[in-house]
Amino acid sequence: MALDLLMAFQQRPPEIDYVLPNMVAGTVGAIVSPGGAGKSMFALQLAAQIAGGPDLLGLGELTKGPTVFLPAEDPPVAIYHRLHALGAMLTRDQHHRVAAGLLIEPLIGRCPDIMSMAWFDGIKQVAEGKRLMFLDTLRRFHIEDENASGPMAQVIGRMETIAAETGCSIVFLHHSNKGAVSMGAGDQQQASRGSSVLVDNIRWQAYLSSMTLAESEQWGVCEARRGFFVRFGISKANYGAPFPERWLRRHEGGVLKPAVLERKIQKPPVKLKAAAWGDDDW
Repeated sequence: MALDLLMAFQQRPPEIDYVLPNMVAGTVGAIVSPGGAGKSMFALQLAAQIAGGPDLLGLGELTKGPTVFLPAEDPPVAIYHRLHALGAMLTRDQHHRVAAGLLIEPLIGRCPDIMSMAWFDGIKQVAEGKRLMFLDTLRRFHIEDENASGPMAQVIGRMETIAAETGCSIVFLHHSNKGAVSMGAGDQQQASRGSSVLVDNIRWQAYLSSMTLAESEQWGVCEARRGFFVRFGISKANYGAPFPERWLRRHEGGVLKPAVLERKIQKPPVKLKAAAWGDDDW
């Protein structure tokens, strides 16, 4: 349907509905991080918050609504462990609200393929009436070449179609490329593994970046504790005000909560006084 330009010029537009910070409802986004950084737990906590749980991540109030989490690389027992650890942080009332608002269906071993019409229709059906869906991870939901722009554009296009037709936002979890990880550049848009289409064709991308050695020295975190901290931020957002990045700390069972860190004050280098040279010194 063509837009009514006169109406757009003359009438105040409706408020933008953000499903996540800076992410417009009904669109497709990504959370990118290296393996083992905690993106699955992070996504699970986000899903639980939107389904009716508390803001354990410190991201602010998010509009509630039915949520779907489709893990395709973790066995059910691992997900149960995460849920049990998360449940320890919730009240009994929150247990019931999250259980009523969050659907989790493990797909490991079922080889989902969003390019297959059967799987496309099935995922779309699950998305109906939901506010947000997480796909964990993207690699598990297609069999195409990740480095090929054409196939990746089609994969993103399938997700966009589901989001547009159902109103359900889709966030896929994805791995960082090895170069970005080794260079400590996991917070950059280009950190995403595979074709640049995976970044260019979406409107929102967030990251979880493990604490580097330089960052641990900067924040006064000893080497033995460095692995407990990850940095969350938004590397691509086409809408909304800039979102400040923040540090998160792993707690019992991998649950992520805001970290309290104080940047170490760097002492200025000692300036040596210039020697007073006399004529006899030459």
